[in-house]
Amino acid sequence: MTPEIIGLFDQRTNTVSYIIADKDKKVAAVIDPVWDFDAASGRLFEESVERIDAILTEQSLALEWILETHPHADHLSGAQRLKDRQGGLVGIGRGICQVQERWREIYHLGPELACDGSQFDRLFDDGETIEVGGLTIEVMTTPGHTPACVSYRAGDGVFVGDVIFMPDFGSARADFPDGDARQLYRSAQRLLALPEETRMFVGHDYGPGGREIAWETSVAAQRRDNKHLRDGTAEDAFVAQREARDRELSTPALLLPALQVNIRGGHLPKAEADGRCYLKIPVDGL
Repeated sequence: MTPEIIGLFDQRTNTVSYIIADKDKKVAAVIDPVWDFDAASGRLFEESVERIDAILTEQSLALEWILETHPHADHLSGAQRLKDRQGGLVGIGRGICQVQERWREIYHLGPELACDGSQFDRLFDDGETIEVGGLTIEVMTTPGHTPACVSYRAGDGVFVGDVIFMPDFGSARADFPDGDARQLYRSAQRLLALPEETRMFVGHDYGPGGREIAWETSVAAQRRDNKHLRDGTAEDAFVAQREARDRELSTPALLLPALQVNIRGGHLPKAEADGRCYLKIPVDGL
């Protein structure tokens, strides 16, 4: 079946969250919800989650799944905030365990952080499927940006997170801890091997050249026009270009606060004796 798809763009982080619905059976899944965070003040707020909550409520959609494409470096996950409001199970790729192990070292968290993915309700393996009403969602492991990256194929669409962006922006960076440009290329090729008419929904857009923000393209358009991955792009050429570009990029503004929350499935660290939660910043960087 063809799902009803609603994209919601978060201007602060250039993130696109998605609602995927079977409107006949009144059920839905949400992909990559955002928890708003002002780093300068340490203030958390739920404007982005409230937008999703309002749509689900207005359309009488029962939320069954909250799906993460990966542990994000540019925003805090709103998964738990949305779950508190609407219910549902939170799922992510099994590669999250590797990401947890690496970031536990970076933040020096020790046994405080379990690295078994238990902060999530479900860890997905490649090829697994879940049902949302009459809609089947297939999990495709697509690592490279992070080891935990997965894409979700539903009906005639695929939600690719940060593997591939709109054709005029190209591909995601691969220089975060345990990222791998060669792995990213191979994941992208897997996605580009889907039927050409497959609709492709990206995780971010930045409006290059001042064009309007967009988040839907197609496999055919990507193979024809993607500036990094169009047909004929060799693996070694992509890797060289991607690694050179990554060396020029600055660290995302919210990377250090975001990963502490996102490896915990959208939970804050445990409150300390004063009742407040604290995020660590390693002063020597990554």
